Amino acid sequence: MPFNVEMKSRLLPALIAAALASPALAQEVDSIDQPPPDSLTDSLPRQELTPSVLYDFLLAEIAGTRGQADLSLKTHMDLARTTRDPRIARRAVEIALFSRHYDQALEAVRLWLEAEPDAPQARQMLTSLLAVTGRDAELEADLAPQLAAADKGIGAQLLQLSRTVARHPDKKAAQSLVDRLTEPYLSLPEAHFVRAQAAYAAGNPPRAAAELDQALVLRPDWEQAVLARAQLGQNPDEIARYLGQFVSENPKAKEVRLAYARSLVAAKQYSEARQQFQTLLADNSENGDIIHAVAVLSLQLNDADEAEKQFRHLAGMKHQESESARLYLGEIAEKSKRFDEALRWYGEISGGDKYLQARLHMAQVQYRQQKLDEARSTLHETAATSPDERARLLIAESQLLRDAARLDDAYAVLADGLTIHPGQPDLLYEAAMMAEKVGKPDAGELHLRKLIVVRPDYAHASNALGYSLAERNIRLDEAKQLIDRALELAPDDPFILDSKGWVLFRLGDAEAALEVLKKAFSLRGDPEIAAHLGEVLWSLDCKDEARRIWSAAAKANPDNETLAGTIRKFIP
Repeated sequence: MPFNVEMKSRLLPALIAAALASPALAQEVDSIDQPPPDSLTDSLPRQELTPSVLYDFLLAEIAGTRGQADLSLKTHMDLARTTRDPRIARRAVEIALFSRHYDQALEAVRLWLEAEPDAPQARQMLTSLLAVTGRDAELEADLAPQLAAADKGIGAQLLQLSRTVARHPDKKAAQSLVDRLTEPYLSLPEAHFVRAQAAYAAGNPPRAAAELDQALVLRPDWEQAVLARAQLGQNPDEIARYLGQFVSENPKAKEVRLAYARSLVAAKQYSEARQQFQTLLADNSENGDIIHAVAVLSLQLNDADEAEKQFRHLAGMKHQESESARLYLGEIAEKSKRFDEALRWYGEISGGDKYLQARLHMAQVQYRQQKLDEARSTLHETAATSPDERARLLIAESQLLRDAARLDDAYAVLADGLTIHPGQPDLLYEAAMMAEKVGKPDAGELHLRKLIVVRPDYAHASNALGYSLAERNIRLDEAKQLIDRALELAPDDPFILDSKGWVLFRLGDAEAALEVLKKAFSLRGDPEIAAHLGEVLWSLDCKDEARRIWSAAAKANPDNETLAGTIRKFIP
């Protein structure tokens, strides 16, 4: 049955509307502003739906749904040129933008405006496309009359300029364009603000700062300009001083006060930062972000009571940091030896990125309650979403067994884990360290050699194997090569420097060893580095200095077995 004219006139708008609703190509790139589509009204032309038009339109849409954007665009552009229908032109614009063919999008939007001169969406898209394609003369001719006609809305229109030129390919050209367009309006703070934005985008922060300063001369209480000016500061202390001065003169400026509080955190002025957040909290008692900030800063300031109060408030809210608050509350209770309460807080975390950490804490608390079997069960029952998470659980179980002096069981847990996850780096490393403790250095060496193959960039694997050989006083040349390789990967690591000094000492070069060990000890006053440094000094007959280093290290680390053993060897 042939189509009659009325059916044709109803069908084409319906097809176009359906196409515009199609998800395949209706999404536009984020560089072009696009308000909601204009309504298809009866005032638009009644396009006759000839077989040719229908065929081409459906061909274009089907091509789009199949990902053939170039074919879809070419067909829509041909239809737009032949029909001059604004609805088809608009569709061509959308597809051209989707495929980032901006020149064709510009042609299509002009066709659209020829057919529908008053379409605000088309007008805005034309402006954006002129900016994206760098057609400055046309863009200036388009924007200048709009600004001149803005009247009382001129401030908002000026601020819109930044968004219009944001995707201009030449930032310096964009700055020049903004300067020309804003020249008649320099008595307005918005003109200087948009000039500052353009200058900053063009890589000229001093000019941006000068323009913002002028904007604030014209409008001293403008928070947006103050925040932008603060971002140009050179360091956290400078930014904090600038924002603090504004807040003291404008105590109701909430956005600036919030930025001031954050700048104080960046400047590590935690007490002052908390005061500012507490001031904000007085007027925003249910603002989770501010509650979280006050709580964390209270912890930083060792004010556990205030931290606990705020975290409890946050834990009772629906907020992105509620789980974090429960974890903190568990840690606070654990530190206070309120173990049952700590377990309750940890137990309330049943998923999310804090779940694994909470379960590890639970096991540690249960161990402190002398419930080792219960702690191990907690770890066994914890859901792991990856081999790395399973490795963390196995390592935690091994550490509990180690702390309980069940070293063979601790090693067995790791060795069994490696049968399931043979190449997991953390398991390999921990198994190697535990193998040394249970007197299985050959097994430890095998684990480390495999780890070096799996993670050749992991400096501590080469270092651990080199140190193990040096400590056993075997294959010292190989040990030195391994440690030198580790130093290439991490040149200033104090523990690797300690290994280097120790292998040099084993090789008989005490003077070179002393130099390296002194550097290691200056970087980190670790008791085991102190033990090695003292032993080398003793061998060089610098016994008083050795005693001084050992004494200070033993006072700070009375339970370190390596240091204590070294001291007993030379000072029975």
